[in-house]
Amino acid sequence: MAADEPMTGAESVLRTLSASGVEACFANPGTSEMHLVAALDRVPAVRPVLTLFEGVASGAADGYGRMTGVPAATLLHLGPGLGNAFANLHNAYKARTPLVNLVGDHAVLHAPLGAPLASDIESVARPASHWLARARDARSAAGEAAAAVAAARSRGGGVATLILPADAGWDASAGPAAPVTPQPAAPVPDEALERAARALRSGTPAAILLGGATTRAAGLHAAARIAAATGARVLHDTFPARLERGAGVPPAEPLPYLTEMATEALAGLAHLVVAGTQAPVAFFAYPGKPSRLASEDTDVQVLAGPAEDAVGALEALAELLGAGAAPTPAAGPRPEPPSGGALDAAAIGAAVAALLPERAIVVDEAVTAAAPILQATAAATAHDWLTLTGGAIGQGLPVATGAAVACPDRHVLSLEGDGSAMYTIQSLWTQARESLEVTTVILANRSYAILDFELSRTGAGTGGAAARDLLEIGRPDLDFVALARGMGVPARRADDAPALVAALREAFAEPGPHLVEAVVG
Repeated sequence: MAADEPMTGAESVLRTLSASGVEACFANPGTSEMHLVAALDRVPAVRPVLTLFEGVASGAADGYGRMTGVPAATLLHLGPGLGNAFANLHNAYKARTPLVNLVGDHAVLHAPLGAPLASDIESVARPASHWLARARDARSAAGEAAAAVAAARSRGGGVATLILPADAGWDASAGPAAPVTPQPAAPVPDEALERAARALRSGTPAAILLGGATTRAAGLHAAARIAAATGARVLHDTFPARLERGAGVPPAEPLPYLTEMATEALAGLAHLVVAGTQAPVAFFAYPGKPSRLASEDTDVQVLAGPAEDAVGALEALAELLGAGAAPTPAAGPRPEPPSGGALDAAAIGAAVAALLPERAIVVDEAVTAAAPILQATAAATAHDWLTLTGGAIGQGLPVATGAAVACPDRHVLSLEGDGSAMYTIQSLWTQARESLEVTTVILANRSYAILDFELSRTGAGTGGAAARDLLEIGRPDLDFVALARGMGVPARRADDAPALVAALREAFAEPGPHLVEAVVG
């Protein structure tokens, strides 16, 4: 663009995003986004990261936002591109991750003509967007972009989606817009604090359920103070967006995934105080099992919801209760790696606990193996644990990719089931292209084990040959070593615990991405 040419709408949007703190754009663009693509050369402060599938772009932006608290952008092609991104946008929506979607659309005069890619983008976006808008033209696009970033950072965070018609990108703009100040999380009313204090002072069995921002250090320390003063148990959501844990971090019990185990964990409570999340419900309905996990006899009080200042509420509650400083848990000896035996979830957990690098980020989509690995790694060095918050599988590899872009000085370990890995296996290519510090461990059990388990729990029986064909991954077996190498990622297979230990040592010591296919018996 010549010096005397007016700035395009596309460039004004990117400059506005940059001024508002957006530094990364995970992209899978098409024709309607070409002016945004071209403008990236003129806005070098926004790093473009190419993904080979839109679900990788949305998951990577989710991982980036979880680790930084600042939104990344996605760049998606029309309604179909947004549709491909939807599952991981759903996960980000449930996690309230700050994220800005830029979705291209046909030029305004072209849209009504029924072109093959024309669609109702708003209807696709609405269920996974906390904020949704369409730019009218190039002159309004930058202002909408500033509003999108502010919305993504407001009231606990969320997904903001901005639809940009192609002519809003190529027409002349009025220049970038000034950043918009985000709205802070809403303070918790004094009445809610007083009710929670009365419940915890009652002397009857009580627990605190943590979610959202409260599973970070400040919230965990405040909850530990309250627990020390009142005897309350501290639990966290089954799948927290980001959990700080490991040596020196106050522990919290995970609420079990299985309905019967979760109801047992909550049984006998007179009071349950909820902070940063909602009252616990089952993931699915099952014949003869409750949907609400707390007993009808339990007084459930929401101290703070996801859009409220839950960490501040816990700290204020600790002061109201006169709680002193909670003792910092002493770091125990680092676990020893397993020296022999076949590979199972316990052995994988033991190897990770022993070898995990300091300040690592663990992305957990181990599915049926997740609970034993989580338990085994409680004594590992301090780390962050990112989980499948929205339940839509295919999240792990993209989230690991985005977390590595966000935190280049930290190692990312992705624990991935073989079935869910195939949803977004293209992530490995982006990891190789960007030289990201990600080690992926594929737990290869050759089946959709979670569905095999759920078949009987839903009352559908054990299934015959036709049912088994939909639950087993074979004929042919997937070769993740070959798949990884084909996308530029060094890979090896581990058939027993010593081989896994050796593979992890090598991966953590060498720069760049690696993959280990752990064959689970």
